[in-house]
Amino acid sequence: MLAGSLITDQIPPLKVSDTVEMALDWMEQFKVAHLPVVNKTQYVGLVSETDLLDYDHPDEAISSSRLHIMKPAIFEDQHIYDIIRLMSSMNLSLVPVIDQKEVYKGAITLQGIVSNLSNMASVQSPGGVIVLEMNQHDYSVTQIGSIIEGNEAKILSLHVSSQPDSTRIEVTIKVNRENISGIIQTFNRYNYTIKATYNHGDYSKGMDDRLNEFLHFLNI
Repeated sequence: MLAGSLITDQIPPLKVSDTVEMALDWMEQFKVAHLPVVNKTQYVGLVSETDLLDYDHPDEAISSSRLHIMKPAIFEDQHIYDIIRLMSSMNLSLVPVIDQKEVYKGAITLQGIVSNLSNMASVQSPGGVIVLEMNQHDYSVTQIGSIIEGNEAKILSLHVSSQPDSTRIEVTIKVNRENISGIIQTFNRYNYTIKATYNHGDYSKGMDDRLNEFLHFLNI
């Protein structure tokens, strides 16, 4: 999933002639803590609510102010994981998207990221979830796929997470069948450690909780 497909047109950029006060009004209106600034179509940078609130001259234009303007951005062809990495490292509420000539193309919001993460994880699709625990060297997506397809099911999403200071990993698999008893039996027969299983409702709630943790992690 690339940045160009995640752009929202709901949040317009600020012009360099717009005032600090106007920027704060827009931030309140659109519920964001950052806004992109453009000079015609050229991307200038990003202003933050914290800097604007501390500024003593709200009537000044952004171009004539002494505001700190940072310049984080994502190119149209970068992956959603690059967006998340940038958003997390800089605590951004949105990420500007530009082309190779630094022409501003739009912005990607935190809400948009969360929505698309839900789609990537197949949260809304019916099915069951199995969480396996294993050593890293035992992980084989080919064997896992064969076991699931051998039970006439398909993998909708698969996520691998490592445990701190350990060679153990967790593999979370969502399949397109809610009755996963046969798949569980086969995993047991192959001596896999099944850490947890969920039906569709439990998994959706769990994903909502994880997305909320993601929001808290970004401190937005």
